[in-house]
Amino acid sequence: MKSSSSTGANGSHVAIMLGLETSCDETAAALVAADRQVLAARVRSQLVEHAPFGGVVPEIAARAHVEALDLQIAAVLRDADLGFADLAGVAATSGPGLIGGLMVGAVTGKAIAAARGLPFYAVNHLEAHVLTPRLTEATPFPYLILLASGGHTQLIFARGIGRYRRLGTTIDDAAGEAFDKVAKALGLGYPGGPLLEQLAAEGDPNAFDLPRPLRGREGCDFSFSGLKTSVLQAIRTMGDADRRADLAASFQAAVVETLTDRTRNAVAMARSGVADPSTLVVVGGVAANAQVRAKLARLAADEALDFVAPPLALCGDNAEMVAWAALERLERRDPLDAPVRARWPLNPDAAPAVGAGVKA
Repeated sequence: MKSSSSTGANGSHVAIMLGLETSCDETAAALVAADRQVLAARVRSQLVEHAPFGGVVPEIAARAHVEALDLQIAAVLRDADLGFADLAGVAATSGPGLIGGLMVGAVTGKAIAAARGLPFYAVNHLEAHVLTPRLTEATPFPYLILLASGGHTQLIFARGIGRYRRLGTTIDDAAGEAFDKVAKALGLGYPGGPLLEQLAAEGDPNAFDLPRPLRGREGCDFSFSGLKTSVLQAIRTMGDADRRADLAASFQAAVVETLTDRTRNAVAMARSGVADPSTLVVVGGVAANAQVRAKLARLAADEALDFVAPPLALCGDNAEMVAWAALERLERRDPLDAPVRARWPLNPDAAPAVGAGVKA
């Protein structure tokens, strides 16, 4: 075995990081090398556990992480034919997220680090998403990123490792949360986002006149609560007619148009007050939506920007991005008493969005 490294293409040794992800309802472990090789990755979904409730139940999620994480770690080490002695460190998502799940991953990572004498890295889940294009595409700084998931909708300007400026955020629901809630209202089950996208493909996106919250206004903040309420009202007026496909398509079109409008504003804001970004990036679970990717790719082309959307497997929560975020700051390890945080904004000094309920 190769102590703390693997052999790169030129014969040099590169560091290998074990990443752990337990911030919500995915139990994931991965081994990633500093030369961007994903040596092994495993993820266990909790769809079966949460489906009867129509959403994630924190206590059930934490218990499922306890049952699965050790098995995931053993599996990736076996898949890569490596042992703990081959690792340069252990990284675990330490926030933001569900506190019970975060505790499982962080305590497990710290225990391995302490027992094996390895560095430990407490990774910010948002930063891991932001740095994903540097794993998949070696994307150079600076770049503009739309992070759209079940818990977050933010526009972030990334200037370097640890140098992030939030340009916009949601003032109420996140985009992915809106997808899931509308899907539940339409009786589609859990997880709602992919199921709604499938149904929308059969419908007319112009069938329902739904609002585009904040479209055309200055700034880069988002709001999806009013759109969700409009969909619920439309459901009540449909009567016995099954127009769910049309409503799903209309809702999806409204979200996509809203995301595109606010991102266009962010491009202008970055160019006028920060720096000229080279690339537009979209990450997070909503980045798996084909319509979102297509519209943002068109926006990037219009703005003469490169466009990056990670492979679908790396759009949602994954351990590869956690391991990579730690490799990006290999010499800046964290103490074993590093806390877990339900809220952990990338730049705590960012001005709050106009409205209540801003999510970090």
